[in-house]
Amino acid sequence: MVGAVQGAGVVVTGAGGGIGAALARRFAAEGARVVVNDLDAGKAQAVADEIGGIAVPGDASAIVTEARDALGGTVDVYCANAGLGSGGTEAADEKVWELAWDVNVMAHVRAAHELLPAWLERGSGRFVSTVSAAGLLTMIGAAPYSVTKHGAYAFAEWLSLTYRHRGLKVHAICPQGVRTDMLTAAGSAGELVLAPTAIDPEDVADALLKGIEEDRFLILPHPEVAEYYQARAADPDRWLAGMNRVQQKWETRP
Repeated sequence: MVGAVQGAGVVVTGAGGGIGAALARRFAAEGARVVVNDLDAGKAQAVADEIGGIAVPGDASAIVTEARDALGGTVDVYCANAGLGSGGTEAADEKVWELAWDVNVMAHVRAAHELLPAWLERGSGRFVSTVSAAGLLTMIGAAPYSVTKHGAYAFAEWLSLTYRHRGLKVHAICPQGVRTDMLTAAGSAGELVLAPTAIDPEDVADALLKGIEEDRFLILPHPEVAEYYQARAADPDRWLAGMNRVQQKWETRP
């Protein structure tokens, strides 16, 4: 058991399925009191019923107050997990870009804005951002997703460096392919880049709990992502050339 989450009040957004549901189940198994959020009220309730949690459906950007009340007035851990896997290029409709930015970045910003005053006053709080390896690297065929996940990672970094001396713990989860509906929706690009090494949502939850226990900011359920990230930083042109070859392979697939 991870002592840091036993008895804690935990909120998981986008928890009606996939990674979010796995996180909710794992936190509950660790003895936490869990609020399950999802836009789909039925899915949120089903997971909450399964784990003995509390369903708070609705827009992840606007449920902090209700979730806090449901937990008796205190949120200890907030998992900003809800996300959109928006594909497309620079030519994607501006509404697609706006929605990706709103869900993948601004929902995190709004939650932090609501949570931080109480956390900073008491000197403790834990913010978990489900980012993606795309936030450290990129993803072919998905400009809105890649760009906004870079933003989500940057915001998590900023929170950590700004408030860690005041008791805030921040964790950024950056998996590659995970066997969820989002991977299916990634289509042929996902099949080429992500599917071969895809893991289960439960593996992501295991990685997060281990990262919490070890007090690590960056959580990499696929350890090889660390090597890719180092290679990208060490020689950007070589890394970009390699990714362009992947792009060309995708474009010429039968």
